[in-house]
Amino acid sequence: MNEAPLNLPELTVSELSASLKRAIEDAFGYVRVRGELGKVSYHSNGHVYFDLKDERASIAGVIWRTTAARIKLQLEAGLEVVLTGRLTTYPNRSQYQIVVETIEPAGLGALMALLEQRKRQLAAEGLFDEARKQLLPYLPAVIGVITSPTGAVIRDILHRLADRFPRHVLVWPVKVQGDGSATAVAAAISGFNALPASGPIPRPHLLIVARGGGSLEDLWSFNEEIVVRAAAASMIPLISAVGHETDVTLIDFAADRRAPTPTAAAEMAVPVRAELLLDIGSLSRRMFACWRRNQEARRNEVRSAARALPKAEDVMAVPRQRLDHAAAGLSRALRANAHIHRVGFARIGVRLSPHLLRTQVERRRDRYAGIATRLRASATANIEMHRARIMRERERVSVLARRAGRAIDALLDTRFARYERDVQLLAAFSYRGVLARGFALVRDRAGRPLRAAAGVKVGMPIDVEFADGHVGARAEVVQASTAPSAAPVRRRARRGGDPGQGSLF
Repeated sequence: MNEAPLNLPELTVSELSASLKRAIEDAFGYVRVRGELGKVSYHSNGHVYFDLKDERASIAGVIWRTTAARIKLQLEAGLEVVLTGRLTTYPNRSQYQIVVETIEPAGLGALMALLEQRKRQLAAEGLFDEARKQLLPYLPAVIGVITSPTGAVIRDILHRLADRFPRHVLVWPVKVQGDGSATAVAAAISGFNALPASGPIPRPHLLIVARGGGSLEDLWSFNEEIVVRAAAASMIPLISAVGHETDVTLIDFAADRRAPTPTAAAEMAVPVRAELLLDIGSLSRRMFACWRRNQEARRNEVRSAARALPKAEDVMAVPRQRLDHAAAGLSRALRANAHIHRVGFARIGVRLSPHLLRTQVERRRDRYAGIATRLRASATANIEMHRARIMRERERVSVLARRAGRAIDALLDTRFARYERDVQLLAAFSYRGVLARGFALVRDRAGRPLRAAAGVKVGMPIDVEFADGHVGARAEVVQASTAPSAAPVRRRARRGGDPGQGSLF
């Protein structure tokens, strides 16, 4: 049996753990490990804890919050990854663990599985629906290109646009690979959409997101969710030209059109100018030929209509002959008309001799004199008749005035007698007559009469009205009478009279 050496230094548990920690960290500063994720736990403070395992071993791992914010990969159990980090220990549990710096899927199979998962998720949200895709403008005036400014892609696009139909091109330079490339592409799409329509920088009518070919890892930025959502939310029609014809990324499904290559995207963006000129020339020639055929048809119709019309000489022959006959008879008609008017004037002139005019004037004067005499006699008779009628009406009015005066005097006498009776009755019922017999009226401060001692309180100011004036007072002692109040006296109804009608006398 071997005995432990007695000269070994004595260590505490903490010292031994610290020594192990230093030894492991010195021997394994940075390691790159490949394995399958086991249990993955996202802590509320942002840290991520997991187990990395293979067929025969397992190791704990941790991703601190600052590093986890930079990792876009969704960690889940069963995912094969390749990670880089520092190996250290956790003394509280006597275990070693790896602190992750970078993590990425291991192999093409894992990336394809992640790609399919993300594709299903975004398709379920409706971002890939054909109904939401926009039509490309036929001839955009401004084209926005989102790509790397140093690659061959932008040169191919510009060259192809210049060959087909030169357009104004705005280039938004971005990274198309590596960290931050997805954020840059999404920001470029949103930036082009945010440009005002009438600003200093023209707003593009079409966007092209382009990148050259590469591996799945090289093109992964265009599979990121932020890029796909930005492409789906773009209000400007967007063409996706990422990779070669066989490369497929998620932005191809969200874009309005997918181009197999960046050159093909330029061909989709604009038509061929030479072909348009040929088409316009062909259409112009066809339009001119149609116009010429139409004019020839109209000319033939006019000729046919002209053959059916009679000649001008035939149309004007009868009116010309009638005009000649009318011209020949015009002189005779003028002479006859003048003779007829001369005879009429002579006949009228005989009747207009001075003797006849004088006779007519005398006859009219006698007639007017008789009319004036009758008019004066009629006016005199009318005046006398109206004068007599006025005298009769005046006498009638005088009689009515005397009768009205007598009626008014009688009415006034009746009204004065009734007024005197009402004054006497009012004086009889007025409380001032009672005051004149030695009584007084007591009112409160508001001027309301006080009818009972129960309504008066000690110290209450009161107003006492006598027949000759008012006296202000204040109640000092209030004694309410306990004797029952006198019952009202019911008068016996008069015989033969109305029981509901009282009498004032």
